[in-house]
Amino acid sequence: MTLLPGHTAPAAAPHAKRRTVAELSHDFRLANGRLARRVRQEQADNELTSGQFSALGAVFRLGPMTLSALSDEERVTPPSMNRTVNALVEAGLVDRAGSAEDGRKVVLTVTDTGMTIVRETRKRRDDWIAQRILRLTPEQRQVLAAATEIMKELSNS
Repeated sequence: MTLLPGHTAPAAAPHAKRRTVAELSHDFRLANGRLARRVRQEQADNELTSGQFSALGAVFRLGPMTLSALSDEERVTPPSMNRTVNALVEAGLVDRAGSAEDGRKVVLTVTDTGMTIVRETRKRRDDWIAQRILRLTPEQRQVLAAATEIMKELSNS
C-alpha cells in the first residue's frame, strides 16, 4: 500500500493483502457501488428511478426550492431536472406553486405522499443496513465506524 506523507499504515487484518493505491481505489469503488445499488433496492416505491428519488429526497431534506436550486443541488441541467420534476408532480409526490416573492419563479414542495415515501424508504434502507451491521463482530463495527468517517471525508472533498 502506498501511503501519503505523514500517514502510517494501519495494522493489517490477518486476511488483508497489501495493495497499491490504484488497487485499493478500484476495489473500494466497486464495493461502494455494489453496496449503493443494493441499498437503493430498499425503497418504498419501486416506480421511482434513483434520480427521481434523489430529487424528491433533496426537496424533502432542504425544503421548498426552485427548479434551478434543485438542479444545482443534484448537479444536473435544468431541462433534465424539469423532466424529473414533471414525473414527480405527475406521481403526486411534489407540488409546483408560484413563489410569493417572485411570481415568475416556481417553488417545489414535497406532498404528504412524497414525505411518506421518503420516510419509508429511509426506514427500509436503515433497517437493511442495521441488520447486516448486527452480524459484525465488535471489532468489525469499530473498523466500520472508522471507515465511515473516512468515507465522509472522501465524499466532502
